[in-house]
Amino acid sequence: MTPVVVTSPPRTAPDLVADLGAYGVATVHESAGRTGLLGPRVRPVWPGARAAGTAVTVLCPPGDNLTVHLAIEQTAPGDIIVLTTTAPCLDGYVGELITTSLQTRGVVGLVTTTGIRDVAEIEAARFPAWSAAVHAHGTVKAQAGTVNRPVSIDGTLISPGDVVVADADGVVVVAREQAASVRAGCEQRVLREAESRRRYEAGELSLDVNTLRPLVAELKVRYVAWDADR
Repeated sequence: MTPVVVTSPPRTAPDLVADLGAYGVATVHESAGRTGLLGPRVRPVWPGARAAGTAVTVLCPPGDNLTVHLAIEQTAPGDIIVLTTTAPCLDGYVGELITTSLQTRGVVGLVTTTGIRDVAEIEAARFPAWSAAVHAHGTVKAQAGTVNRPVSIDGTLISPGDVVVADADGVVVVAREQAASVRAGCEQRVLREAESRRRYEAGELSLDVNTLRPLVAELKVRYVAWDADR
């Protein structure tokens, strides 16, 4: 890996980021054709954490967080740090001092496949963070990786400037070029869900709301009375 820091990448427009963030991870994921979802190993560090921003991507060597410090300089208000490593590593790459610096710069969150530490302090500061582990074991600063180059997490490619939406359901990424169309899909999905909710509240069954009875018939599902099945 050749160390490189890419400066001033294009970022998704703030209005698109805010709108997608308001819809939440599940709706965005479904509206994006069930793509962009990071795996379930990346979980919120504290309950209620929620964030939406533009990705600053960071790729570090295992056990070394020097590149995180390089990345901080490249952040702007509204960004989210997306951090992963060249080989699996759960060391505590980020703690309260780094999140303080990020928060001061207007960074709205952190997503990492590594560990994180100083969780109590990070929660007290209400800095939104998602990680694969909580681990007090620290890192060294001896090798450099890359900043603002595409990274892959659980099969999802994240490029700098992409939209990152994170909440209690996990983390989803929307490519910058697709943000507007995914937002339109979210709008339509919310309208459909509102109608479904109305019908559920009126007492209709999900089999009928979702028009599932023809499928059940096609699968030749048999309904058998309890006594007849003894």
